[in-house]
Amino acid sequence: MLSPLVEVLNNMRVILATSSKQRIDIFKKTPIKFEIKTSDFEENLDRNKYTFSEYVELTALGKVQKVYEQLKNDDKPPDLIIGLDTMICCDNYFFGKPKDKDDAIQIIRRLSSGSPHTCLTGVAIFYKGRYTKFCESTTIFMESLTDAEILSYVESGESMGKAGAYAIQGLAGSFVKKIDGDYNNVVGAPLCRITQELKKILLNNE
Repeated sequence: MLSPLVEVLNNMRVILATSSKQRIDIFKKTPIKFEIKTSDFEENLDRNKYTFSEYVELTALGKVQKVYEQLKNDDKPPDLIIGLDTMICCDNYFFGKPKDKDDAIQIIRRLSSGSPHTCLTGVAIFYKGRYTKFCESTTIFMESLTDAEILSYVESGESMGKAGAYAIQGLAGSFVKKIDGDYNNVVGAPLCRITQELKKILLNNE
């Protein structure tokens, strides 16, 4: 699906507004040439004012807008900027990155309690002065874990810096039973949906 886009994108200055190694690795597997620029957008929107999907979309948008403001006066300003934000939702609660190990333990305990949970990734794209935003959803079914198993996982260090306190592409893959949706979305970037949206924006002029 990327092939019609590559020539168009590789004649542009494309910015990935993230510091996430997982997201960067996903994009590095594509032939798209891009630069990395970390956004200093403060992720402090009032969570009570938005739905979960609105929250991640608007946070992603804030990251993109901040990066555009940082780079707009460059000799060659960015043509296209992509920003993302991910959260995990379960039983009408949402979980971002854990504050510490104790917080990570509580999050994993909640997510492995028997109910499926949802990964929501908000994506924002800047192109030619216009912003497009959307949200991709994936449902995850996790095995029930004992306290000893949860502690062992958190002590591995993998929980920290991850929305929902786990990394499906790492050790956590051993206790995720199945998913319904895009695996890459759980890792951090819904590449298939992003490709579809880029085709609309760049090829179909929608």
